[in-house]
Amino acid sequence: MGVEERTAEPTRDGVDGAEGATAAAAAEPKVETTASGTRYPVAPGYRVNVRTGPGTQYRIVRTMPYGQKIPIYCQKPGEWVTGPYGTSNLWDNIANGQFVADAYVYTGRDGYVAPRCD
Repeated sequence: MGVEERTAEPTRDGVDGAEGATAAAAAEPKVETTASGTRYPVAPGYRVNVRTGPGTQYRIVRTMPYGQKIPIYCQKPGEWVTGPYGTSNLWDNIANGQFVADAYVYTGRDGYVAPRCD
């Protein structure tokens, strides 16, 4: 599971646009593991909002470009979000104070893939 909300027009529940959802679900993204760590792809066709906390009520810090691969340092339960990889309340910490909804990130499985955030 995993990814954060997408940006396009119009916005609903902090998740923007729906085009590409079918293609994203059908495509098989690849998790990338290198010497510097594991990076997980955001669903194809989605620009995901990065927020200050685990929910759509948190401020948007930035929006990731299409095709982005992200590290997941820890994960935290928060608001339930539905995305191309299902419905989840997990949010992925990708940097200090920056979270994306796991329903928009391809991790290859449901549930935690990183330690729980403190």
